[in-house]
Amino acid sequence: MQILLTVSYDGTNYAGWQRQENAVAVQQKVEEALSTLLNRQITVTAASRTDAGVHALGQRICFLAPDLRVPLDKLPMVLVGLLPSDISITAAEEVPEDFTPRFSPIHKTYEYNFYNNPYPNPLLARYSAFVPHKLNISEMQEAAKMFIGRHDFAAFCATGSSAKTTVREIFYCEISRQSDSIITLTITGNAFLYNMVRIIAGTILYVGMGKIKPGDIPGIIASRNRTRSGKTMPPQGLVLLEIKY
Repeated sequence: MQILLTVSYDGTNYAGWQRQENAVAVQQKVEEALSTLLNRQITVTAASRTDAGVHALGQRICFLAPDLRVPLDKLPMVLVGLLPSDISITAAEEVPEDFTPRFSPIHKTYEYNFYNNPYPNPLLARYSAFVPHKLNISEMQEAAKMFIGRHDFAAFCATGSSAKTTVREIFYCEISRQSDSIITLTITGNAFLYNMVRIIAGTILYVGMGKIKPGDIPGIIASRNRTRSGKTMPPQGLVLLEIKY
């Protein structure tokens, strides 16, 4: 049978999700744990290839387990005992053999966290981008709404993307203040381009700093020109929250 796992991880110490030859990736640790449990080499497929330093609460992965002897409801706890403390398995379920975690999602949700304060907070440095500038939150909120809908997001795609099309649909995009210093971008879409969320976050940040007006966003989208959008924000502020099937 094919098993779908939900994986959470702190991406700080890893070179991203995808297994690499010269660096430690989250995929490597998960495959090692599964291979130890099942006493054979296991390869998994994932819904999202998160970059180095990016975190996840709801990464989804699949593997074939014709000889699984652990009850599904016990599998997450057993795997947690085989994984490092910065990786966790939070759910397991059986899915059809033709199910593909990457191409089957209805939507994915990410959040990006800004730490907006004159002074950095070492306890939050792994999970947010430090922004000392005063920000206009209401304008950032207005700008976020401009991304909702089906658009060509070429202006928000980093070089190196292998996507066949840069058209994506955003269902939800909102800026909220979680505390006096934490500002969060939450965004849900059918799929995302390479670094798309981090570039959208950088563009909305530029709006908050007064470098771009909210009304400029539709023109930037229409331009398909990467040089007109904001900077690519650092990875530590990004969290893959949920992948919905």
